[in-house]
Amino acid sequence: MPPIDQITAFTSDHPVGTVIICVVALVLLGLAYLALRAVYRAGNRFFHRFVAPRPAEDILTIVAASIATGVSAQGMWRFSGDVLGFDGPLRLLLFAFIEVAVITSAVRARRNMRENYSAGIDGIAVWTLTGLSAVLSSMDARSLAEAVFRLAAPLVAAWLWERGMAIERHRITGRARINWRITPERMLVRVGLAEASDRTASEVDAHRRLTRVALAAKRARALREAGASDRRMRAALTKLDRAMDQAVEHTGLAVDASRQEALLSQIGALYNTSALIDLSPPVPWAPEPEGPRVSPALPAAGSYDEDEDEEEAEVVETALPVVDTAQRAALMRAAREYWDKQIERKFVPRASDIAHETGITLATAREYRALWKLEPRAHALIEAAYNEHGIVDTGTFPAIETPERVLTVNGSSPAP
Repeated sequence: MPPIDQITAFTSDHPVGTVIICVVALVLLGLAYLALRAVYRAGNRFFHRFVAPRPAEDILTIVAASIATGVSAQGMWRFSGDVLGFDGPLRLLLFAFIEVAVITSAVRARRNMRENYSAGIDGIAVWTLTGLSAVLSSMDARSLAEAVFRLAAPLVAAWLWERGMAIERHRITGRARINWRITPERMLVRVGLAEASDRTASEVDAHRRLTRVALAAKRARALREAGASDRRMRAALTKLDRAMDQAVEHTGLAVDASRQEALLSQIGALYNTSALIDLSPPVPWAPEPEGPRVSPALPAAGSYDEDEDEEEAEVVETALPVVDTAQRAALMRAAREYWDKQIERKFVPRASDIAHETGITLATAREYRALWKLEPRAHALIEAAYNEHGIVDTGTFPAIETPERVLTVNGSSPAP
């Protein structure tokens, strides 16, 4: 008889039993649905709390380490039965005590890492217990291949745990454990095949050519001061002239102000090497001088009054220490950057402005300003201030007299 006919016959013969069975089945289905929903919710909470915040490599590390630990536990199961003679519940309770100890030590080591930034003795215990488990598992192997496999599985789990700890250590402290002194990058830099900084090839070549010029100039000067023969002086001057020609050709030294300043800085440093023994650098832990520092107020835009520069000269001059050549070059670059920035803002700064903002002396600021104000952009602003507002610039040099305006200012067209 087909199954459907059997079910129909049973229902006809036992209606009460059929109802009871149906009710029990519905209850079981409801309980199963509730259990599955609870398991799903628990799994979802576990995923969003422990799995989702972790990176993918941490999850894969935990999975792989769990598999390797399971392989090690299976070896200990066979060892406890074949070698120790455990059987039944005793075998079930005692076979994996080393694996439990490994997991406990790993958890403690991770807690030490988060609190003390070091795994401590628990990290050593993880490797020791893992090695013990690997040796014991391999002693019950039936072949050499199985012994090697059982030795490798716990060590793989310990290695994955160690790498996970290293990643967490770097995430917490922001640094690795050590910095190797011998690396491929360091070796390539040492032999000159790589660049330590992020300079381009053209910048490195320009720096080397300027350095050759500075060294050649230093050697020629040293030979001249030592009273060298004419032949040696001609050779040194020839080498200097050749280095200068190459620098002008390949670095744009004749038109690039930054390269000119860099060359002057190198020459100044090389010429004054002996001055290093007479320096008196400030003590970094010495107390700061008491009393407020006097600083002059900034002038209004468009004001060019030499009398105000004279009034501020004493304050600026007395507040500046004596600087060497390298510091002078740095101050000159700072003054030039300040000048260009103010010219971009359509404002020609006074000498006192430059001295106050950059720290150079007022006399030096006047020299720089007398040269820089002759540039087309600055001259156009000075001329526009005179033509439109009648403001006369008081500088060392007079303004350039031209039949027409040099540049347009604020989009205005040149005067007819």
